[in-house]
Amino acid sequence: MTLRVGVPTETKVDEFRVALTPEGVRELNMHGVEVLVQAGAGAGSSLSDEDYRRAGAEIVDSAAEVWERAELICKVKEPLEHEFAYFRDDLTLFTFLHLAAYPGVADALLAAGMTGIAYETVQLDNASLPLLAPMSEVAGRMSVQIGAHYLERHNGGRGVLLGGAPGVRPARVVVLGAGNVGWNAAWMAAGLAAEVDLLDKNVDRLRHVDQIQMGRITTLASNRGTVERVVTEADLVIGAVLVPGGRAPVVVTDEMVASMKPGSVVVDIAIDQGGCIETSHETTHEDPVYEKHGVLHYAVGNMPGAVPNTSTYALTNVTLPYLAELARLGVAAAVRADAPLALGVNTAGGHVVNAAVAEALSRPYAELATIMDGLA
Repeated sequence: MTLRVGVPTETKVDEFRVALTPEGVRELNMHGVEVLVQAGAGAGSSLSDEDYRRAGAEIVDSAAEVWERAELICKVKEPLEHEFAYFRDDLTLFTFLHLAAYPGVADALLAAGMTGIAYETVQLDNASLPLLAPMSEVAGRMSVQIGAHYLERHNGGRGVLLGGAPGVRPARVVVLGAGNVGWNAAWMAAGLAAEVDLLDKNVDRLRHVDQIQMGRITTLASNRGTVERVVTEADLVIGAVLVPGGRAPVVVTDEMVASMKPGSVVVDIAIDQGGCIETSHETTHEDPVYEKHGVLHYAVGNMPGAVPNTSTYALTNVTLPYLAELARLGVAAAVRADAPLALGVNTAGGHVVNAAVAEALSRPYAELATIMDGLA
């Protein structure tokens, strides 16, 4: 018995992505999976209801109908409070959850006894995060063009061109974290001829970057003293630190931000996990920046939502195989057959079943295997 998949319109401020492309609908239909798409869900990503209808989706008028009739809800971002009323114990949610940063969502999932599967904690044997990777790549690349934009004087910055000019020093860009986000940010900044320092505690990761870039990016082992020094000298600091399932550690303190040059820019990509820069708080695409200690802060929690067509296709490319597996087999059978997917299950049967998430939320941890029989 397959699970009916529902795709509601995203409701987070300025979130224009949609969880599934028409091609994804077509693929699910080929597996005998019925798909409900809320009318207008794809409009922000330049995907029409007719595109979905031709692919085989049923277009329904309201979010309430999608949530009520579906057995497996596929979203992009964590549900907002008004959506908690749709939660029930026989429903599975597959989306970015970031429960460490949004404990209210965790409370609602647990109270409803609902199964919550988080894209960001699906993890392969090599510790990579396949469903987080494409959005990390998009956010990393965006962070550089955003930083360059706000460094312009009329946007409140120091008036520094990222790549400098002949005879003029380029901007100094510091990227904290050499994972998918940080690597893509550093690569883009180097491509624009900025001076780039990339910091990480994992020297093997830095060695890999150094071999590829051959000196175009300066790699530095991350420690308190090095971070203090490079942040003080930076024109643009990009926070790209990730702890799978947990809250991002604070790497840049209030004092470090206060030491930066007036008109410098901070882009905290880790904000959807609480942020890795102490002076950061979440902003929106509608009101993306604020000033603290004379430094402009950009901390939008859904950065890839600004380029939704690109982001929607990139996300569906990686989520679709797991979504098809869940819909065809049901949750219990799918997670038994797929260990990486099992790590994506954050809540089930009123329990937190991911160890890292439980620690971040200071909640008791339950083994998924012990409540597997209660899953659909």
